[in-house]
Amino acid sequence: MIVIMTSDCDPTYGGVDDILELLTKSKSLHILLVMDRKNKPVRFSDLKKLVDSSSTTISRRLKELESYGLVARTLVNGTGNMYEYSITKDAKSLSPILQSLFDWVDKRSKEYLK
Repeated sequence: MIVIMTSDCDPTYGGVDDILELLTKSKSLHILLVMDRKNKPVRFSDLKKLVDSSSTTISRRLKELESYGLVARTLVNGTGNMYEYSITKDAKSLSPILQSLFDWVDKRSKEYLK
């Protein structure tokens, strides 16, 4: 179903567009998936290794995900500049939806690779 935005269209669609734009940026889904699977706070350096991306990309995505309330940044006790990152309840609530999307893509890719 294609939805065409008009002035009398439900504003929720605009919000969906915004979150999809964020989630389709490079490494956004991968970061959320790693954090969800870890199920505990992750340090930047560990996240960088697990996601296998540049510091710049990881840093940008974390800031964007944090601004949408999907990632929380916490200062590690006793340190001046070391942070841990974790997914929020809002991001956790996206997990089943994202898993369905991953499953759908996996199934379709197997069908097309035959």
